Amino acid sequence: MKVREIMTRHVVTVTEDTPLLEVASLLSERRISAVPVCEEGGALVGVVSEFDLLAREGKTAKDVMSPGVISVSEDTDVEEARFLLVERKIRRLPVLSGQKLVGIVSRSDIVRELTLHWICEACGEMTRAKLPPDRCWKCGTADRFRHERQHPGM
Repeated sequence: MKVREIMTRHVVTVTEDTPLLEVASLLSERRISAVPVCEEGGALVGVVSEFDLLAREGKTAKDVMSPGVISVSEDTDVEEARFLLVERKIRRLPVLSGQKLVGIVSRSDIVRELTLHWICEACGEMTRAKLPPDRCWKCGTADRFRHERQHPGM
């Protein structure tokens, strides 16, 4: 599965000259913990997180943003994105097409996909996927799948 299949496409962004009060209001109102900072053409230049707002002083997003952002492309495997989130201890990955921000994938996006699975009603075989398979790989039955969400540890 590729990141493009699970990413959030409508991402709230700010520009480098966005006042910090506006950034803080966006985070609070939208109940998000960070916002990408983009140039006018959509190129990603940084991220302002709640931590950045609390730990750094300044007047604009540019003053407090973290400029060295780890990002992925739309074609990145979800497993690779999961690895980056875990190993780098980060909460979100901006998704780029070239230099342009096209989405964002978070830990919760990946957890949601881990829990999505389909049960073959004929034999009970479970398959993890966003969409039901054409046929059950075990018994060959077609179009008889039950959609369920399951805790990722099960």
